[in-house]
Amino acid sequence: MALLRILGIDPGYAIVGYGVLDYLANRFEVVGFGAITTGADMTFTKRLEVIYNDMCQILDLYKPDEMGIEKLFFNTNQKTGIDVAQARGVTLLPAIQRGIPIYEYTPLQVKSSIVGYGRAEKKQVQEMTKSILRLKEVPKPDDTADAVAIAITHGYSITTRKLTENLGDRI
Repeated sequence: MALLRILGIDPGYAIVGYGVLDYLANRFEVVGFGAITTGADMTFTKRLEVIYNDMCQILDLYKPDEMGIEKLFFNTNQKTGIDVAQARGVTLLPAIQRGIPIYEYTPLQVKSSIVGYGRAEKKQVQEMTKSILRLKEVPKPDDTADAVAIAITHGYSITTRKLTENLGDRI
């Protein structure tokens, strides 16, 4: 298996967390992480433009091989959900334009992957993320920590996906 550069994304419109990890032989190296932020004083369309432009810069800087992103689910506030979905679209578009494969993960999948328990608390996921990557501190803000956890989840899923693909060849 060759070195794989993974971009993890926690979508939003006020904050888009991102984490970039190199993955090889079940080990991770942190390449970078951070957040795209937009101000509440911006029009929504301006926020979308900032997210799109910043995502283009992140993709061009880090040149990821694959992207993992949190799958949305709508809870109670449909207006917020629709806005997040629009922001998620402009987050994905630059990766689509560059031909980067995109994989989605539910919060349950991320928690199960990182902690081994799908109902784990956010703090548990953050502490395990810190431990897995041998970091001194949990990445901030929380959206960035979530994005890094998504990148780890994607890395762990690669082995399973490769095994499944190989088994499919034999059936």
